[in-house]
Amino acid sequence: MKNLEEYLSRITLAPYIFRAMALIGVRRRAGSNMFRHQIGTLGILLDYKLIDPVLLKASVIHDLFEDAAGLPGVSRDEIVCIDDDGPAVYDLVMEVTRQVVNGIREPKAVFLTRIMESGSFRARVLKLADRISNIFSLGFVHDEAFVRKYLMETRGFILPYAKEINENMYQELSDLVADREYMLKQRLEKDRA
Repeated sequence: MKNLEEYLSRITLAPYIFRAMALIGVRRRAGSNMFRHQIGTLGILLDYKLIDPVLLKASVIHDLFEDAAGLPGVSRDEIVCIDDDGPAVYDLVMEVTRQVVNGIREPKAVFLTRIMESGSFRARVLKLADRISNIFSLGFVHDEAFVRKYLMETRGFILPYAKEINENMYQELSDLVADREYMLKQRLEKDRA
């Protein structure tokens, strides 16, 4: 544990956390805001003892360019100059960001398939942590159609690859999906009664 503490003490996250604060005003379907989701994703990586500095820094700002583009401090130049990891962090964030080409946003199925099939190991691990955070939050979402769609995406585009990436994260994702599906079934049965 001492080595872990020493290693983590050398990772400077504060400038990335500061950039992520641009997401405080961005609401989520489950309530709260996108900033908390970024910090939650970081927490999931730490929980799994994934301490790659680029991965941790990117987790803190992984939704920045999708949800706070154009705000002060949200630019390539602002990120790459933070520290020596800045360029790699920016590249990883862009890898897990839905692309926009000619004003058309990358379809979700294409985006998820791109990351899971051809993304870097860091991108795939970050996407698993992001999904764990998002599916946990689904327990607070009351839009059943949205929840069903999100769970189907996870079953179709994430779970088939997850075990190969990180078996423990795969197990947590599988359990969360099963739990959310059970909750939907319980709601449906309650509504029918």
